[in-house]
Amino acid sequence: MQLEGSCHCGAVHFSLHSATPYPYQRCYCSICRKTQGGGGYAINLGGDAASLKVRGADEVSVYHAKLKNPGEQRTHTSTAARHFCRRCGSALWLYDPTWPELVHPFASAIDTPLPTPPEHTHLMLEFKAPWVEVHAAKKDKQFAIYPEESIAEWHERLGLGNPD
Repeated sequence: MQLEGSCHCGAVHFSLHSATPYPYQRCYCSICRKTQGGGGYAINLGGDAASLKVRGADEVSVYHAKLKNPGEQRTHTSTAARHFCRRCGSALWLYDPTWPELVHPFASAIDTPLPTPPEHTHLMLEFKAPWVEVHAAKKDKQFAIYPEESIAEWHERLGLGNPD
C-alpha cells in the first residue's frame, strides 16, 4: 500500500510503500509517549526504507533517545533515529540502521486512510505512565516489554500482509 504522510504545518511531506499498514501496535514506552504519544502511547507502521521519498527534507530534524539499561550506571544513545518536523514538532518516522530495509512511519503522520486492525498489541506496558488506561479488547495482546511477533508476522498471521 502506498502511504502519504506529512507534518502538521505542511513543511514536510513523505511517501513510502508499506506491506504492513495496519496501525495495531501501541507502544507505551516513555520515549514514544514523550516524543509522540499524547494519549500515552505511539503507533508506528512498517515500511520499505528504499521507497521513502521526502519533500521538505531540510525541515526534518532527528532525535536519538538516551537509554539506560537496568543495573547500568551510564546511558547510551539509541541507534534509532526519530525524525520530526523542525518547524512544528510533528513526529514523522523512525529509522534504525539495525534493520536497514525498514522504516517506521508514525500512524499519526499518515494522511492516507489506514485499514482498521482486527486486534491490537499493547507493548512496553512496564513503562507506561500511571495515568494511562490501557483499553484492551478481548482479542488484544499485552506485553510488559516486546512481543516475539514482528509487525510483518502479525500481518501474516491475520492474513493481512502485502495489501496494495
